[in-house]
Order: sequence, then C-alpha cells, then structure tokens
Amino acid sequence: MLNRTALLLPAALLAAGLSAQIPASPKLIKWMSMEEAQAAAKKSPRPLFVDVYTSWCGPCKMLDARTFADARVADYVNKHYYPVKFNAESGEPVNFKGQKFENPDFDPARVGGRNGTHQLTMAIANVQGRIAYPTIVYMDSELNVLAPVQGLMDAPQIEPILHYFGEGHYKTKEYQAFLNEFKGKWGTP
Repeated sequence: MLNRTALLLPAALLAAGLSAQIPASPKLIKWMSMEEAQAAAKKSPRPLFVDVYTSWCGPCKMLDARTFADARVADYVNKHYYPVKFNAESGEPVNFKGQKFENPDFDPARVGGRNGTHQLTMAIANVQGRIAYPTIVYMDSELNVLAPVQGLMDAPQIEPILHYFGEGHYKTKEYQAFLNEFKGKWGTP
C-alpha cells in the first residue's frame, strides 16, 4: 500500500515548482525593438508580429517558454515577420509611425511588478477597451494593426493565425473561411 504522505510531498513540490518563475526560453525568435522592426519593414516590407507582455505575467512567461521556444513557431515567425518583443509597462519612450509614445504612469520603484500601462500598449493591443496579457499584435508592413490576439496559445493554436497574417490571406478571406480550409501541420508538439 502506498503512503499518502509520500504522494503528497512530491505533489506539493511540483505545485511549488510550477508557481515559480518559468526560466527564459532559448532565444530562437530573433526579437527586434519596435524602431528596428519599423526600419526593416520600410526597407523590405514584411508584417510585424508584436508580443505585448509584462514582467509579472505568468501566461506571458509560458508563451515564451513553450510556444516561442517551439522551433516550428520560431522558424515561421523569423521567415515571415519582423518580431517585436514589447514590454507593455515599460518606462522607455517608443517612436511609432512618427509619434512618440510614453508611459506617464511608470513608477521605477515598481519594476518587476504591476506598473503603469504604456501608451503604445493602449494604441495597438486594445481589444474593445480591454488590455490583457499576453497579446500578440499582427501588423501589416505599413504598421497598420490587423489584429491584437489576446491569450496564451500553443504551437498548434497559433499556427493558423501565423499563416493567415504571414502569408497575406487576410487580404482575400475572412478568418473563419480561411480556418475552415486550413490544414495544420504542427499537431501536438
């Protein structure tokens, strides 16, 4: 017969480990700043893939550790997009489309915890008046927001969205029609 304490201790340790900070994923995606991506898109047009995250967001860390660390996702993003990693609560000003965006409510004493929301976050990641993390913002090569997509996704969930925007299908088809015809190749990693 199994000892209940022997089962509870590993379960408690596992739960403690899961609540700890997820380690950073390998740097498979070649992240750029917003300024670098804008310059690259001007030189050689390609859509932007903007990961809007915060330092305290658990699902953001899971997206990094699992989805963005998936070689298929990283390879596709690097080939079809200019990927930007944007801290939604950063205190750094950002020039976007000729306009300066800042975070007037940024508090340096709260770095690593909840902080003020950056103006650029409000401009690009707002979904019906709501901000959530993580949000991946898909933009065309002219920096127009195509869609902010909120929430944690794994590789098979993000695959059709990557193809829809990365290959320009959004120009000719509604997403649901595209999704009905899409044949995913990534399955469960």
